[in-house]
Amino acid sequence: MDSTENAWLSTLRPDGSPHLTPVWFVVLDETWWVCASERSVKARNIAADPRVSIALEHGDHPVVAEGSAKIHIRPFPGAVVDAFQAKYGWDITTPFEGGGARVLFEIPVSRWLLKGQAQ
Repeated sequence: MDSTENAWLSTLRPDGSPHLTPVWFVVLDETWWVCASERSVKARNIAADPRVSIALEHGDHPVVAEGSAKIHIRPFPGAVVDAFQAKYGWDITTPFEGGGARVLFEIPVSRWLLKGQAQ
């Protein structure tokens, strides 16, 4: 998973329909971390209903997980900041150019649907 740049994050809209977006991510100890704007649709959706699914972008070795996301507002865990910097060269502590604060989604895996093997 470390070499995969993008994942697809699915959150739930207020009407229950899925909202699917590509995201940058890191995984530490089987917990996925995603950074986003506090103003994003995904942040609003998670605040209302924390259930999410996340999947890698390619299907050669499929990885699909479910979990309940927790929103973190600063300060962010140092290991997560370091992991985003190492993977993407991205300092997630800097503000968005368009305004709004960054938030982190902590997504511990509650269920693996696929973990690297087609089933």
